[in-house]
Amino acid sequence: MSAVAQERMPALYLSHGAPPLADDPIWPGELAAWSAGLPRPKAILMVSAHWEEAPLAIGAIETVPLVYDFWGFPEHYYKVTYAAPGAPELAESVRKLLRTPGTPVQNVPDRGLDHGAYVPLVEMFPEADIPVLQISMPTLDPVRLMEIGRKLAPLRDEGVLIVGSGFFTHNLAALRHEGGVPGWSAEFDDWGRRALESADVDALLDFLRKSPAGRLAHPRTEHFAPLFVTLGAADVAGELGEQKSVIDGFWFGMAKRSVQFG
Repeated sequence: MSAVAQERMPALYLSHGAPPLADDPIWPGELAAWSAGLPRPKAILMVSAHWEEAPLAIGAIETVPLVYDFWGFPEHYYKVTYAAPGAPELAESVRKLLRTPGTPVQNVPDRGLDHGAYVPLVEMFPEADIPVLQISMPTLDPVRLMEIGRKLAPLRDEGVLIVGSGFFTHNLAALRHEGGVPGWSAEFDDWGRRALESADVDALLDFLRKSPAGRLAHPRTEHFAPLFVTLGAADVAGELGEQKSVIDGFWFGMAKRSVQFG
């Protein structure tokens, strides 16, 4: 990408919700207000809970159809489009930053944006006029993901918005819970808020053991994992202590906490 000086972009971790997020009376407005307060990105790099592939893969670098990676929803959710421009320059920068002799980077040119990417982007950047690139998570190991984030951090100085997209708590048992927010979801969200505010990266890296109800909040950890890419990108800039929760609260019992560094 161009070496022309740019304003350093923040690094984000957001809870992306499912396709019906668009119909929520509050959440779309929260996402829109968040993006309105950001500097305009030159490009957006998405790391979604819904694409795990190793070696690390770079998705489409031109506009291709979205990936409707969900089942059982009304038909209109499968007609949503988000024809953002491709980001071939960003893809090349990602390859240079991440590829080493022992760490290949593969291309999946027909892999469009999944709902972890396009659902929040539709609300945050509805004009779809900013180039977007999605890469896979090659592992769920927090330490390795944080290292990937550190390697990607220089992109922020080139105007790239790095976004880890997951869900701060993610156990679909919450959908069946009666009587408000499940205790495990509220407890984990409060613990995570405090860990982020105190920049307790060691606790976050070991969240399954050090958090209350961690294994209930994340029976599988793919929705928390993108946070570590964001943390790595913030760590290089010395911004771990500058975190702020931009969105909080719960959606169908799951914590939608979303945070910004820088």
